[in-house]
Amino acid sequence: MKYRQFGKLDWKISALGFGTMRLPIIDSDKSKIDEAEAIKIIRYAIDHGVNYVDSAYTYHEGNSEVLVGKALKDGYRQKVKLATKMPTWLVNSQSDMTKFLDEQLMKLQTDHINFYLLHGLKKDRWSKMKELNVFDWVEKAIENGKIVHLGFSFHDDYEVFKEIIDFYSKWTFCQIQYNYVDEDIQAGTRGLKYAASKGLGVVIMEPIAGGMLAFKPSKEIQDIWSKGKIKRTPAEWALQWVWNHPEVSVALSGMGSMEQVVENIKSASRSGPKKLTKNELNLISEVKKKYLEYGFIGCKDCRYCMPCPQNVEIPKILALYNEHGRRRGNINAIKEVVTKYKEMIPAANRAGNCTKCGQCEEKCPQQLPIKDLLAKAVTIFEVA
Repeated sequence: MKYRQFGKLDWKISALGFGTMRLPIIDSDKSKIDEAEAIKIIRYAIDHGVNYVDSAYTYHEGNSEVLVGKALKDGYRQKVKLATKMPTWLVNSQSDMTKFLDEQLMKLQTDHINFYLLHGLKKDRWSKMKELNVFDWVEKAIENGKIVHLGFSFHDDYEVFKEIIDFYSKWTFCQIQYNYVDEDIQAGTRGLKYAASKGLGVVIMEPIAGGMLAFKPSKEIQDIWSKGKIKRTPAEWALQWVWNHPEVSVALSGMGSMEQVVENIKSASRSGPKKLTKNELNLISEVKKKYLEYGFIGCKDCRYCMPCPQNVEIPKILALYNEHGRRRGNINAIKEVVTKYKEMIPAANRAGNCTKCGQCEEKCPQQLPIKDLLAKAVTIFEVA
């Protein structure tokens, strides 16, 4: 495992962090974690050098923190720094903050959180946190030993990001979305560099775009990757691009299988700032251009848009929409995706049931135009 400096702290973090939003599940039910397998892969990662485990109150419908608490028993808690997040959208008072933190400590079976984040800050949630004097509450929680360091995760534009960093001088770290397709959205490269210049540790989420950059690529994209002297999987190309930035402290990966854990640990052992050659960076730019030509949708399957009032299976439909784009130029493959849509999505859950109420767009951290995308999905999958 390679280690990197974490902001101004006298501590080095593993290049790879374990994100617990996509743990192995049973019967395709996000709330039913395969406990034995999840504990096994988390402990394997820790045994092989991962020293940062990230969770949140809402992951796996509230069960992620419970699982992490079990995984970190038997001495594993002492081997890692633990991160979790305040569900800012559920908080309406400082007493709510205390209630959630105490519940999280109980679920995680610990007496302190090393790195506590204000979850999913964007303009309106940021205003709400200031109105509730969250920093007064945080400093008391730090005094009481329940929290060690404060940070935030972020989903908005650069100006809001900069405002948040500049407002409070005691931030230790931040968590931003960053990958080679999304490098210019939300905080983006400017935000990465700004946070690092202020001495913050920078945690990267979605380095593989919710797994979409790890899928088997189209022939066009595979032909581009094949031009590289070093052969890598699509997932490793994405991770190495993130680790190539010296401002990055850690790349979080939501790993749901032992195969993913083993592959990512090996990738991390080969990582380093400014290790990619100019030719390799050019190849990544070519691939990015192709993905954007395909109409790449930045849905990360976080499922914050769910449940839909009309029971539309939004994440599954958008994943199939992306797959349809990747099959462009292959008529038979496109037909297969259309058939898959009809087999996987029951009539009651299809895009055509969308009433354009907009609730999903209000909750989407990617700020995707979901109503328009579902309308396009109807044209592709239901009208054809």
